[in-house]
Amino acid sequence: MSAKEIVKSFYKSDAFINPTIMKEYLHPECILDWNSSEGYIQMDYKSLINLTADISRAYVRSKARISHIVEENNTVSVRFSHYVKTIENPREEMFLAHIMIIWELKDNKLYRGYQMSQVM
Repeated sequence: MSAKEIVKSFYKSDAFINPTIMKEYLHPECILDWNSSEGYIQMDYKSLINLTADISRAYVRSKARISHIVEENNTVSVRFSHYVKTIENPREEMFLAHIMIIWELKDNKLYRGYQMSQVM
């Protein structure tokens, strides 16, 4: 699979709410630099898996609606809107955030991420 296909597959999967699936996509040395509405945070493999476990306790569904995806060699840029369904109200899809991320892949896994998000 190309880098773009791997990233597309990641965002179409349940990786955001399933730590087992998340582990399949992340490189063991993964680092994510994340600038959000709340500020800056750097996350490693373990903290991303822990975040996924936390998210899985609140949401039954997570969906990334990709509007743009661009590939150059082993780097993929993605712009998407993130939607979720909560455990309390699984029938209602709620908008969570707009996200722009650049992923560098290594060994066909997500290795370095540079993300900006805006919660609405």
